Amino acid sequence: MKETFEAFNGGELRLPNMTVKFEDIPWSKHPVFEGVELKHILTSKETGGDYSFHLVRIAPDKSILDHIHDPQLETHEVIAGYGTCVNDGKEIAYEPGVISIMPTKVHHAVNAGPEGLYLFAKFFPALC
Repeated sequence: MKETFEAFNGGELRLPNMTVKFEDIPWSKHPVFEGVELKHILTSKETGGDYSFHLVRIAPDKSILDHIHDPQLETHEVIAGYGTCVNDGKEIAYEPGVISIMPTKVHHAVNAGPEGLYLFAKFFPALC
């Protein structure tokens, strides 16, 4: 599981005018949720505020507690690990290959299992 994430973590975003090496981007502690770290792949600065992309690493048995985004739509692509997402009151199993969408103003929370959880999160418009 962790090998899959590390392969992704060592990847690149390739665009016609730039390449972003994920290994060159530092992890940042989430400002609110303990055990959650973010790697900001693309931010508002690079996209004119249209969207942002982030790697998310949630430590074993840690959570991103219930919250909403306004005005962002958020997507999660599960890269590695297992857990659950409560999306608009419904529990969704998170496992590699799952994609989930949280429309704007929809309550959601993410809970990592005992091995942790690794996500690729996208926000439209940009979160930061």
